Amino acid sequence: MNTSSTKHILLMDGPDSKGLIYHVMGVLLRHNLNVIHNDEYVTPDGRFFMRTEFEGTLDTDALLTELQTTLPDWANPLAIRFRLNPKQKKNIVVMVTKEHHCLGELLIRYAFDELDANMLAVVSNYNTLQPLVSKFGVPFHYISHEGKTREEHEDAILKTLSGYEPEYVVLAKYMRVLTADFVNHFPNRIINIHHSFLPAFVGANPYRQAFERGVKIIGATAHYVNNELDEGPIIAQSVIEVNHRYTAADMATEGHEVEKQVLARAMKLVFSDRVFIYGSRTVVL
Repeated sequence: MNTSSTKHILLMDGPDSKGLIYHVMGVLLRHNLNVIHNDEYVTPDGRFFMRTEFEGTLDTDALLTELQTTLPDWANPLAIRFRLNPKQKKNIVVMVTKEHHCLGELLIRYAFDELDANMLAVVSNYNTLQPLVSKFGVPFHYISHEGKTREEHEDAILKTLSGYEPEYVVLAKYMRVLTADFVNHFPNRIINIHHSFLPAFVGANPYRQAFERGVKIIGATAHYVNNELDEGPIIAQSVIEVNHRYTAADMATEGHEVEKQVLARAMKLVFSDRVFIYGSRTVVL
């Protein structure tokens, strides 16, 4: 028996059918649990998503078992998934290269308890940002890529990460492409900030690409990392207006402000269990 008394978040997704909300609320009531907030959404193709926040003392295993086994037959029980998470901070490790703006934003939010996460460590292939990180009392691991194959370098990083067992890895301007093997260690648990409004200007030098194309808006995209470059499910995006007076450097400066805000917002959404992955897309409740 796994019992606890705290706030929890129940996540449910599967084929839509009548009575799903009624079923969940009935089970929670029978377990004497109090619903604080509930959100649901049905996609145009009939996929049902629900996030329910509740409080009370519960037997986790018993609750999940009853939710799954007492679904009505017409609800296609085998295709419906329930997940139950305690409402608590996520444990994360942040990976960076040399750029400070996103990391600095996260460190300040972490210092003032605005991140909804425990920042266990920062890992970098350069030591450039170590003085910044040390000011906040967060462990910093410098793991150089020089003289190593990509696989050797990632093996060294994975060895360091294994000591922390992070729930999520956040790429705060980590400017190296990760191998499929590395990504597979953290399926749907790596969050990246990309310095353009995807799917436009994928890959390197997006602000130069944007400048040369003469765009009138620039933006940033936070997304999950998968094995396709810059094509993981999108979590959050934002844009600002620019004009012909902006140089590529001006665009990069303005873009940095968007990047750090979008990354922080995406992390807040993910860490509060509001993001469902649905194929190549996300549903955010």
